[in-house]
Amino acid sequence: MTTPVLEAALEAVDLTRRYQLDGVAVEALRGVSLRIGPGEFVAIIGPSGSGKSTLMHLLGCLDQPTSGRLRVNGVEMSQLSDTQLAELRNKTIGFVFQSFHLLARTTALENVALPLVYRGVGKAERRARARAALESVGLGHRMDHRPSQMSGGEQQRVAIARALVGQPKVLLADEPTGNLDTRNGAEVMAILDRLNSDSGVAVVLVTHEPEVAEHARRQIHVRDGLIELDTAERNPA
Repeated sequence: MTTPVLEAALEAVDLTRRYQLDGVAVEALRGVSLRIGPGEFVAIIGPSGSGKSTLMHLLGCLDQPTSGRLRVNGVEMSQLSDTQLAELRNKTIGFVFQSFHLLARTTALENVALPLVYRGVGKAERRARARAALESVGLGHRMDHRPSQMSGGEQQRVAIARALVGQPKVLLADEPTGNLDTRNGAEVMAILDRLNSDSGVAVVLVTHEPEVAEHARRQIHVRDGLIELDTAERNPA
């Protein structure tokens, strides 16, 4: 009996991205192909300027490739309008950034509920789902606090809860420990690991730190706009 192949959470085929800087063409990505399956925990690792953040922005549909194809949860990105892309990002992809990007004047609960506002979810359900998301990252006691009243580690956990409140298929985390000390960074990575295991969301972590990348079960090493090593190919399932 043939085992069915699950639809990829993310699939890139020969992605390139070229920028013009002061009239000079810069090849940030030079033909990257990869497939990330449902529920995988993947680290994209490379030094500054390697192209890893450019790749993350393309995978998250925050930017358009110069050439190549990208599918998110089986949907071809090139066939979507800007409005459809925005809707797909809201429903399918959760984002966690190094700088948290929380609204300073709103509570943790309100920050986490915000993506659901754009979906038209009613206030009572928004609050219930935001409360559950905060409890899942250990911040049930901080729901009414504003970002300025929380530590950096707590703010990043709020950002993770916000990314997860919409039950995405993919969580993209760009240097999520970059602004944290060692203890808080370890706590954030433990939360990402647990959420990946418990909820089955695919986690794609972008980092330049080998010790952070070690938390992932697959590592994709990027250098000079190309994949130089993918441990899934070295150790196929």
